[in-house]
Amino acid sequence: MRIAVFAPLLLPLLSVWGAGALAHRLPPRLATWLLTAAAVVLAGCSTAALALLAATAALRIPLLADLARYSLTVVSRDDPASIWVAVAAGALLTAAGAALGRVATRRARALAATHRHTRALPGHEELVVVPDPAPEAYAAPGRPGRIVVSTAMLEALSPAEQRALIAHERSHLAHHHIRFLTAVHLAAALNPTLRPVARAVGYTVERWADEDAARAVGDRPVVAHAIGRAALAGRAATTSGARPALGLGITPALPRDAGDVPRRVAALLSSALLTARRGWLLAAVGVVLLAALSTLEAQQDFEALLELARHATTG
Repeated sequence: MRIAVFAPLLLPLLSVWGAGALAHRLPPRLATWLLTAAAVVLAGCSTAALALLAATAALRIPLLADLARYSLTVVSRDDPASIWVAVAAGALLTAAGAALGRVATRRARALAATHRHTRALPGHEELVVVPDPAPEAYAAPGRPGRIVVSTAMLEALSPAEQRALIAHERSHLAHHHIRFLTAVHLAAALNPTLRPVARAVGYTVERWADEDAARAVGDRPVVAHAIGRAALAGRAATTSGARPALGLGITPALPRDAGDVPRRVAALLSSALLTARRGWLLAAVGVVLLAALSTLEAQQDFEALLELARHATTG
């Protein structure tokens, strides 16, 4: 347990480098599934590791030792961490739980607001065009989901690019991309070192929708041009003071996200199709398996420690 319990806390640090590499080197659909699953597993393992460390602090409480009838001497001798490390783990576990609650509440409220907005939209068709001077287009999940496009966005695009836009947003609805994004943001709330994974999944779901749009319209350059035009429309709207553009994954440019649009355009214009690379897949799966196995071993070691401590009082 001395080593195993700390491995799930250290392995997510690899996501700082690995998440972006996987996002840009694997097909977007595969990358989305792999990164989301990895984030959920790594967040769960790191949380379990913190809980095990915090539990060792609880084991040192004399009253608890008397009630459960185990030896404090054995626990103190074989405990994998000092009392201060265990207490720090408890504090981090509490902070992670609070962060998870905040993120879950915020996203639940946003989703509820989206559902209310969707129900208030006129008509029952999937596509809704609204008069608005701001260039916007987004997929509103619900039952049924709706695709909302502003007149300003349609005016910024050619007819072929409009079809690409609608196909892109339809992909978001069809593949429930909001679920992937919610999962990785909840995982990042539990373990902030997984934030690069959340950003990478934000990129891969857009690339996934880009590829679906390219297949739907049968013209990859058209989709690339639509992304570029939407980005330019968004920049113009932001400069003029209007609301920033939404659509085709274009959002008000944060410094860390500024390179996503050129990368997406370059990927669409590239003649080389991404294929699954065995080395990257094996590395990612290996990290996740190592974290899971380390957590399992730490749990078994904790149970063995408690059993040994109990045996010492009865031996």
